[in-house]
Amino acid sequence: MIDRFEMRLNAFSSPGSGSSLCGGQVGVEKESLRVTQDGYISTAPHSRALGSALTNRYITTDYSEALLEFVTPPVQASWEVIQFLCDIHQFVYEAIDTELLWALSMPCMIRSEADVPLAKYGTSNVGTMKTVYRRGLGHRYGRRMQAISGIHFNYSLPEVFWPNYQDIEKSRENATDFRSDAYLGLVRNVRRLDWLLLYLFGASPAVCKSFLSGVDSNLTEFDHGTLYGPHATSLRMSDIGYQHSNQASLNVSANSLSEYIRDLDQAVRTPNPEYQKIGVKAGSKYLQLNANLLQIENEYYSTIRPKRVARSGERATQALRRRGVEYVELRALDISPFDPVGINQRQIKFLEVFSIYCLLSDSPPIDRLEHQANAHNRAIVAARGREPGLRLRRKDSLLSMRAWGEEICDGMLSVAEILDKDVDQGYAEAIRNQAEALTDRDLTPSALLISELLKTGQAMFSYAMSLSRGHAEYFKALSPELNVHHEMLHQESISSLERQAAIEAEDKVSFEEYLDHYFR
Repeated sequence: MIDRFEMRLNAFSSPGSGSSLCGGQVGVEKESLRVTQDGYISTAPHSRALGSALTNRYITTDYSEALLEFVTPPVQASWEVIQFLCDIHQFVYEAIDTELLWALSMPCMIRSEADVPLAKYGTSNVGTMKTVYRRGLGHRYGRRMQAISGIHFNYSLPEVFWPNYQDIEKSRENATDFRSDAYLGLVRNVRRLDWLLLYLFGASPAVCKSFLSGVDSNLTEFDHGTLYGPHATSLRMSDIGYQHSNQASLNVSANSLSEYIRDLDQAVRTPNPEYQKIGVKAGSKYLQLNANLLQIENEYYSTIRPKRVARSGERATQALRRRGVEYVELRALDISPFDPVGINQRQIKFLEVFSIYCLLSDSPPIDRLEHQANAHNRAIVAARGREPGLRLRRKDSLLSMRAWGEEICDGMLSVAEILDKDVDQGYAEAIRNQAEALTDRDLTPSALLISELLKTGQAMFSYAMSLSRGHAEYFKALSPELNVHHEMLHQESISSLERQAAIEAEDKVSFEEYLDHYFR
């Protein structure tokens, strides 16, 4: 495996070839929970000043009406991503009055499931479908889950990379199919190695007791209001977060694009007895889109997705089947509480190199046993990643997490040095910076967060409130002249409302007919 990886690296290290690795498109989707001044989840509707959550390209909502989602356009430089995120935050704070954006991934003061408001997208069929889908998620997994926040990292290799890579591989495959196959190889390797992202970027080792609301867990009491895992990295990615037992039996293959599409299609069409008990409708009110294993493809939670921008009314799998994979979306990242926008340039550079490393490394098919090992590694690092001497499953043996992580970072460093070859852009520095946390676990965000709680003597809630207020003050203190995207964001808000109104005016069929057509 190493030999083939090194062969590809050598090919890209030759004069003129390395540059084809540079200039990939990066983007971030960052979720932020709106909370009141006393720290409770906001029940206020999405601000009209932010435009339409249905059609705004940059500011929308996710599962809950209170869960904002900020979307950066694809760009080539990490600083552009951070600048855009900063400008969105500054713009949003002008619209949400005295509310705050919660600084952590895990929410806190939720008194009951009813406190989490359902996201609303207007009266159109497509808007109604989005709301019903989220109502179904609440019935299936609980509404508290819909208040968890995270970071999604989107990445695509530069266009010039693909013909060069196809020549290196001596492939005569159709260009679209070759690209899709390469991206699926990347997806498989991320599934093997995503535990490293949980260790390095996990920032949710503790949770407010109110989030669990008396539900039993294996967590330890930190103080009167906080539970934590002494060695946890990302409770968001544990069984109390997104790795819900309801999807434990699902195994969506990434061994090929056709298998990936087949398995998702099957899950969307296979009835689930537990969901059938919920029912699809109560009178005229939809409780969920259907009673199948998945309502739609996006319900399947994975740490990475192969993606293609879908056209209006087109399902995610249809877009992939028709036009192939366009980019990948890494979904394993907690919000960084120590960065006002939730992520920093070093992380983005690391993720770009990680993606390239996963694409260039050999990626054999994943069988059932390896699928189980990957799930085990993910779960154990989320819950116990900072445990001294922790070992993970690789093939038929156990391997030190630290040794495996250092092996990955060594390979990534070789990729980073190619990216930095002509002009030092800080890729190698970003890898070395993160690799230090493998030898000193106290440098991980999860350890730093626990250290801050111990140092300040604060409960998780109090500490998160102080962070959230500090971030709000930071953005509100920025000069309006510094927001280079303010006018664009303002115009997008206005235009998005007009687009939503047009969509609602164009509906000509009932919601039942719309759903039937969508699933057919």
